[in-house]
Amino acid sequence: MFADDAPAKDIKTPRIAAEIWHNGEFIKWEDARVHVMSHVLHYGSSVFEGIRCYNTERGPAIFRLREHMQRLINSAKIYRMDHDWSIDELCEGATELVQRSGLEQCYLRPIIFRSLDEARPAFGVNPFPNPLSCYIGAWDWGKYLGDEAIEQGVDVCVSSWNRLSPNSMPVMAKSGANYMNSQLIKMEAIKNGYAEGIALDDRGFVSEGSGENIFLVHDGKVITPPLSSSILPGITRDSVIQICRELEIPVQETGIQRAALYVADELFFTGTAAEVTPIRSVDKIKVGTGHRGEITERIQQAYFQITVGERPAPGNWLTYVNEARQSQAALDNNGRRAAKQPAFSPDSMKEEAENFSAAASD
Repeated sequence: MFADDAPAKDIKTPRIAAEIWHNGEFIKWEDARVHVMSHVLHYGSSVFEGIRCYNTERGPAIFRLREHMQRLINSAKIYRMDHDWSIDELCEGATELVQRSGLEQCYLRPIIFRSLDEARPAFGVNPFPNPLSCYIGAWDWGKYLGDEAIEQGVDVCVSSWNRLSPNSMPVMAKSGANYMNSQLIKMEAIKNGYAEGIALDDRGFVSEGSGENIFLVHDGKVITPPLSSSILPGITRDSVIQICRELEIPVQETGIQRAALYVADELFFTGTAAEVTPIRSVDKIKVGTGHRGEITERIQQAYFQITVGERPAPGNWLTYVNEARQSQAALDNNGRRAAKQPAFSPDSMKEEAENFSAAASD
């Protein structure tokens, strides 16, 4: 039976930042527009990121900001998008956007895409004549798979759509074009009454969800598909692997057969949007007890404590926005002071000449 009444609206979005960072400048939300003939709209030529900012006792903190921006740069490189935006500039743009927005917690969306040169328009597949644009937007986003999903878990299905072959589309890049495949997986799942779909790779092994990596727990060991299973190298996935090691939970990257999903003790999704979300059934087959498992809960607890600064992270994972902006302001002020006082001002040169003359007469 098809779920024709499947929800058409997005997850809860209470507040949206009034400004957007665009090519190094801030513009109003309503002024962020692209031409309908832009290359990206016709050929999917975009790369992007999803980044969460959490509310902590030290103010808003962006989770693994530099890693996300580095992946954005890597994705652009794979698609031959040659640009001049440095990782520092992108990180500074993100922190300033959060500060200017007044949002205590939010989701950040940096995106680089091929737009249109209206003076010399190009309409073909060849992307090179089209200029690049970079934007960063922010909004307060709720739990991706629902508020209750974090504890109760979600019902999912194995999709009839496979993940892309890595030699047909570069699955290591987080590109807009790749997400057409994700949309097929997601729409099929929703229409059939599931919260999400799990795709297999082109060999029939478990790959990932439409927008999440997947983990399986069996006999106390955590298992996740390797990069060779056509998965995006998820930053939350990497975080969970490191958390498992810190918690002394055995973790392994290896191929997973579809049938293993049905006999797993626990399953869970990971992703910036999904965070750590339990899976309670696959194809209407109950996973474990049908509730969030003990190991999933331990990982969840550690993950959420880290994101709000209540637990030390295995690495420097939090960028505290207010502190980062203060540091940047101090650097900017020092730079301006240095610019105002040149190393060889006319007065200093005159004084040096007088000292030299006096020394020579001695």
